[in-house]
Amino acid sequence: MLVWDDALLREPERLAAVDRARRVLMSDGLPLDEVARLAADLLGAPTATITLIGDAQERVLGAHGPQTGDGPLTPIAETFGGYLIGAGHALYAGDTTIDGDPRVREHPLTRAGIRALAAVPLCDAENRPVGAFTVLDTRPRYWGDPEVTMLTSVAGLVTTVISREISTAATFDSEQLLDSVQEAFLAVDVDGRIRVFNRAAQELLGFTSDEVYDRHLDDTLQPHYGDQPIAAALERLFTARPRRPVQRAVSVRRVDGSRLDTRAALSVIRSAAGPLACVLLTDLSAQTAAEDAADRHRSFLTALLDSLSVGVIACDDTGRPIVINRALREVHHLPDDDRILDDIPVTTTGVLFDTAMRPLSWEETPLMRAYRGEHLTDADIVVHTGDAPTRTFTTNGQPIIGRDGRQLGAVVAAHEVTALRRAQRFRDCHRRVEEILHGAPSIGQGAPELLRAVAGTLGWPYAELFVVESATGQLRAVGHHCDGDEPDGFFGHTPIHGLGITGTVWETGQPLWVADVSEGEDPGTEYERERAAVYARHGVRTILAVPVRDGGTLLGVLTCYAGSPEVGEDLLTVLLDGVAAQIGVYLALRRAEEFARQLARAQDDFVELIGHELRTPLTSINANVTIIADEAADLDPELRQMLETVARNTGVLQKLVDTLLDLAGLESGHDKLDITRIDLAAVVSDSLAAARAAATDRGVLLHAHLDDQLLLDGDGRRLRQLVDDLLSNAVKYSAAGGSVDLHLRLHGATAELTITDRGIGIPTDERPSAFARFYRASNVRHQGVPGSGLGLSLARAIVGLHHGTLTLDDNEPTGTIARVRLPLPG
Repeated sequence: MLVWDDALLREPERLAAVDRARRVLMSDGLPLDEVARLAADLLGAPTATITLIGDAQERVLGAHGPQTGDGPLTPIAETFGGYLIGAGHALYAGDTTIDGDPRVREHPLTRAGIRALAAVPLCDAENRPVGAFTVLDTRPRYWGDPEVTMLTSVAGLVTTVISREISTAATFDSEQLLDSVQEAFLAVDVDGRIRVFNRAAQELLGFTSDEVYDRHLDDTLQPHYGDQPIAAALERLFTARPRRPVQRAVSVRRVDGSRLDTRAALSVIRSAAGPLACVLLTDLSAQTAAEDAADRHRSFLTALLDSLSVGVIACDDTGRPIVINRALREVHHLPDDDRILDDIPVTTTGVLFDTAMRPLSWEETPLMRAYRGEHLTDADIVVHTGDAPTRTFTTNGQPIIGRDGRQLGAVVAAHEVTALRRAQRFRDCHRRVEEILHGAPSIGQGAPELLRAVAGTLGWPYAELFVVESATGQLRAVGHHCDGDEPDGFFGHTPIHGLGITGTVWETGQPLWVADVSEGEDPGTEYERERAAVYARHGVRTILAVPVRDGGTLLGVLTCYAGSPEVGEDLLTVLLDGVAAQIGVYLALRRAEEFARQLARAQDDFVELIGHELRTPLTSINANVTIIADEAADLDPELRQMLETVARNTGVLQKLVDTLLDLAGLESGHDKLDITRIDLAAVVSDSLAAARAAATDRGVLLHAHLDDQLLLDGDGRRLRQLVDDLLSNAVKYSAAGGSVDLHLRLHGATAELTITDRGIGIPTDERPSAFARFYRASNVRHQGVPGSGLGLSLARAIVGLHHGTLTLDDNEPTGTIARVRLPLPG
């Protein structure tokens, strides 16, 4: 965190130390520009500065590379010196434009193009911060331990001078100064003799300073620089005097005779004794071992990641992709070559989409979102490349944070969920299809919306529904859907049984999947050639057709068309079969309803036929028989018996016709109720009195439990007809010696009439049909009990017109309970 401490900046003791450090450094002769260049070259940065920090300005004493200010004095607000003094320790920024502190992101140096910086404080002997050693870069970078150590070591050259001179005012001792440097350092004159050999070099190679001082390199370290003699290499170095240190791999001899592989940073500086070749040696043995271990770890990690079925991609602290495993390469059709990593932001453009199929820019991808600090959980993206099928992946990602709290990069894992998401969409589609069919008055009116839902779920451009006509048995289209403009000649064709995709499903009754219609065999008939040309003209590749059935009966065919080759035949077939089954149930119900309507119309026509065609002849027959019977006193007894039989049967037919017409009139609404306020108890009492004679004849006892009065609004004549029919049935189907109980009472807001007998009852599985016209239970037919099967139909019609209910229940162990409930006034 950045700290600005005005009090510390203006502290008199610190400012005095700054002034002393300026005088010492300017008079000492230490080539500060060369030291700055050495640091910049060692760290591979374009700019390095050595500055002293006052209370309002920062003074540049040594610099290398482009200047960051207008002169040797720079306002402290335009540098990071004030923050360095306040922090009291080193400051690092890998990318100033995305740093977590807005003061870094908006700093003048950031606006001037500085993207990375590393700064260490320069302190005196009292550990007072007086200046800064700063390395600047115009590109983002990661400051690793080697870079930090190297900068600290070079800064130690300056810190030692400041510390020693201020505390003792002694003459500058270069060997003591260099002994404080952590890197192995030696200096060689133009003759190849060692003039400086610091303590770190002694520890690294085992020689003492006295053993190597003023001795030639070939007599001591015996450096191997390829096949060239070291003298020639030194001569070229002194001649060229490069502005940047030269990096070379050099093998040197230890005191025990073993060889050590090092990396040497060589540069030339001026000194009182003439030019010196400065050499910083870095032990490569540990680095080589670390690199070998890193290679092993990298190989292990690569093998591990490539063995995963989950796609993995990661980036470094600059946002550059550095890892992409085999699974994700295959998704994007990328070669197994790390050189393509830099091209990933370009290769994914136009390939990645959100779930609404909106293209994602590289900055909107899950990896870049994780790089910016987001923690992603189950974030879906869609991948569509060329003619390949569209695939859906769920992604999880997060930034990678080091132990020191710095962000090292980001990683994202992608798991394919195409089948799962498609199944989820089809579950929603099934619900939508159910809603559409529930509200559709006909399949023709519901088909367009239904097909839109199916095609949208599949992500396919075209869908069509065909239905078998009941009258002709032919397959005809009842609806279609297309994305965009209507395709010319695509819809409206009549399938041919056994030909083409739809015609084949019509013939076989089995689903048909064509993975790529453009690669099929040459069509055999003119009709099939025409359809193939239509598919080619409109870019159709995959076709799936499924039968629409009701049990074993084929009712139609659902055909869907994709614009690219698709996969997942089994899954898509099962899912589309589910939609076809919903359509089949709808069609079967609609056909059953139509059949029921036709049957009802036939029954009504039959009733009308009986009423109008039989009533008049029966009336005439009954009148003539009655006249003959009145004058039959002189007739033969056998003839008189025949006339009585004719009269009796004519009356039965007359009653049947009257009942049919009565029922038809009530159900059609032609016969209206005459609603008045009536006493239902009186109606039931009158019916009960009329039924006692028939009950007595059959030996059946009637038991009544009635309230004195029960008023309601109703048609007295029709309610008497209702009670008469129910009592008649109860008596008729009771055995001799049996009984019938009648109860009339208030039941909440209704009047409840129950008539209970102990007769033969109604079979449980036949009870739902008991109210149908002409229906007679099987046990009644087997016992030969006469009847028309119209009584309960008429009773239900009367109760329904009174807004009541009529139910039939078992009376254990035998018999039936007829229960009528009628609403009371109000």
